[in-house]
Amino acid sequence: MENKKYVASDGMRGLIRHNNMLLMAISRFGIPFGFGDGTVEEVCRANNVDTSTFLAVCNLISDQEYSEARLHLPTLIDYLKRAHSVFVDYTLPKIRLKLIEAINYSQTNEVALLLIRFFDDYVEEVRRHMEHENHDIFTYVERLLKGEIVEDFDITMFSDNHSHMAAKLNELKDIFIYHYNQPDSTRLSAALFDIVTCEKDLMSHFIVESRLFVPAVARLEDTLRRQHEKLAATETSTPDADAMPGLDALSQRERDIVRCVAHGMSNKEIADSLCLSIHTVTTHRRNLSAKLGIHSAAGLAIFAILHNLVDIKDVKPI
Repeated sequence: MENKKYVASDGMRGLIRHNNMLLMAISRFGIPFGFGDGTVEEVCRANNVDTSTFLAVCNLISDQEYSEARLHLPTLIDYLKRAHSVFVDYTLPKIRLKLIEAINYSQTNEVALLLIRFFDDYVEEVRRHMEHENHDIFTYVERLLKGEIVEDFDITMFSDNHSHMAAKLNELKDIFIYHYNQPDSTRLSAALFDIVTCEKDLMSHFIVESRLFVPAVARLEDTLRRQHEKLAATETSTPDADAMPGLDALSQRERDIVRCVAHGMSNKEIADSLCLSIHTVTTHRRNLSAKLGIHSAAGLAIFAILHNLVDIKDVKPI
């Protein structure tokens, strides 16, 4: 299995032999052990896990060639949620207990308390970040999966640069190794080994989020926007001259944007004023052109005046 990507016909046991770290990935997909000689496809199917998503994650964290082509976002979200629970509820609390046990054997208790406080602050940062993903980011994606476009957010607003989190854990480890002296380091070395393992596990987790999850959500957003734009264009592609769409055809947000255009505002100014992204404003402008058959700012300004959206004295020359 060296130097080739894992495939569905590979034995699950072979993946673990090749990379023991995959034990954690397997459990986070909700796959119980005891799968015998089953292949990846057989084991995934038996546990209702999308095989393509499982393989993409395992190949990525094993530094093998991986494919994003057939990712199943609900499966990936379940995997990430389980990983969050492992870090926050098990791995980091276990390390804390080991650190407390280890430094109780030291004579420098004041410094020890500072180190524990450093660790606790780090754990709180990780907890807040993962709760944000669980409650906000994953909920947003679930709305997308239902076909709903959320105007005021897109996945580019989610910072996927997590490297500082692993770096902070590494910093704590280095402080212990290079600066913290105590007579017996047996227990401390065991705690530091767990920190090293956690650091590697966190980096693998963050890589899955940045290289698989975020791009997959971006593709879903793009697909939904193109579908909505195509639908809008189809509905207004050949307007009847006697039944040109009027004010009733516009949503409240589209009316707001027409007002802003009539006031001479740029797309950036409109985005700032309405608390939208520039991308969202551009999409609304495109949809307005498709609905109304009006493609210029001057034309929209005239439309706004005729439909009493703005007073003619408030319209800036365009």
